[in-house]
Amino acid sequence: MAEEKGLTPRAQDFSAWYNEVVLRAELADYSPVRGCMVIRPWGYAIWELMQGALDRMIKETGHQNAYFPLFIPLSFIEREREHVEGFAPELAIVTHAGGKELEEALVVRPTSETIIYAMFAKWVQSYRDLPLLYNQWGNVVRWELRTRLFLRTTEFLWQEGHTAHATEEEAEEETRRMLGVYRTFMEQWLAMPPLTGLKSDSEKFAGAKRTYACEALMQDNRALQAGTSHHLGQNFSRQFDLKFQTQEGREDYAWNTSWGATTRLVGALVMTHGDDAGIVVPPLLAPTQVIIVPIWKTDEQRAAVLGKAQEIAKALGTAARVKVDDRDFLTAGSKFYEWEAKGVPLRLEIGPKDLAKQQVMLVRRIVPDGAARKEALSETLAVQQIPERLSGIQRAMLAEATRRREANSHRGVRTFDQLREIVDGVGGFIYTGWCGSSVCETKVKEETKATIRVIPDAEFRSAEMPATCVVCGEPAATEVVWAKAY
Repeated sequence: MAEEKGLTPRAQDFSAWYNEVVLRAELADYSPVRGCMVIRPWGYAIWELMQGALDRMIKETGHQNAYFPLFIPLSFIEREREHVEGFAPELAIVTHAGGKELEEALVVRPTSETIIYAMFAKWVQSYRDLPLLYNQWGNVVRWELRTRLFLRTTEFLWQEGHTAHATEEEAEEETRRMLGVYRTFMEQWLAMPPLTGLKSDSEKFAGAKRTYACEALMQDNRALQAGTSHHLGQNFSRQFDLKFQTQEGREDYAWNTSWGATTRLVGALVMTHGDDAGIVVPPLLAPTQVIIVPIWKTDEQRAAVLGKAQEIAKALGTAARVKVDDRDFLTAGSKFYEWEAKGVPLRLEIGPKDLAKQQVMLVRRIVPDGAARKEALSETLAVQQIPERLSGIQRAMLAEATRRREANSHRGVRTFDQLREIVDGVGGFIYTGWCGSSVCETKVKEETKATIRVIPDAEFRSAEMPATCVVCGEPAATEVVWAKAY
């Protein structure tokens, strides 16, 4: 890995920094297919750890994994008017296959509501068949005009949950429950604290009754929609005849929900925690949590320090994900540079002098307040302390991300001029009153490029509800959070 050229500093050009970091950390690379990406092993290992954690949390709420086809009949998409209007510009449509024109065009899956609820309709007859709680891990295609690795690509990986319920209340409870799962996952695993709340009607999912979202603040003070949960009402059930006999003996349409999170979360990790040396991976998501770098000059030293490195790695066992970098063709400095760029939380250096003192040099990727970046520890103490050191780093990363979010949350903004000044200046989350009018919402979007990210949940609202709409000055119906977003 070349050391000659440093990364573009975040403060100079955050967008350039992001692209360089993703490539240098070997998270992903550009595909020959425009708008698509190749996820490299380091990036995919992070995604697998995310996937494993989130999958466990989803299953703990009673959901089962299933798989549905990649190809969906175009007629299915067209049945739900709002749905097709929302996705029409992004659809990839197959019209020929097997050397001939298809009788009916097929859409490459942009999302699976239509085909899943068509199948649910075959399986549900009675209230006894409900609820259906399904989740799917797969890929989707949305034909994006402007793409960026992980954040917005033509093809991406995700999970999408789909459920059917007997009542509206059950569906609403499910929608909120899964939003809570996403929030917990993001806080505990990504060390990324999102705001949660309701989307405005103009920002909700095409075909949904209500959409709830997790909105995270990146280091450049732009928002990133990190996960969504949709209460779909009975819209899709009516289109696909998903009916059931109620306990009272009448016929009713099922109530549906859908919810999803994507490989965009890898990009969120980069933009939440990265620094001018590369990415910083929260320990819980680090494919390698501890990298051991043996340092030698002679063959005799090599055998001794390498033996000790393997011994310490073995002693750590399952307490941490450990790798010994025993590559002969790289200098120790090159190895330090590479693993720093990849964001490994802890590095242990072992040289001949350390061997003589029965110690290791422990180096942190990031330095919590009051801690030293580099310190000598006895071999025994290093092995004992590493699990808690990793936990401490995880906690510190969440605390710092939360501090930064709050420091860049602007409350009490009363006028449109104030709103515009913040959007054009420092950015961040801007809390204002809103009358509920789409006219006022559109005015802000057109003149500042900021959008309503959420109508915040109670715990995120300001202590005092804004009295007037930031645009028109009429009485506010609710408080909203504005930001420029990815």
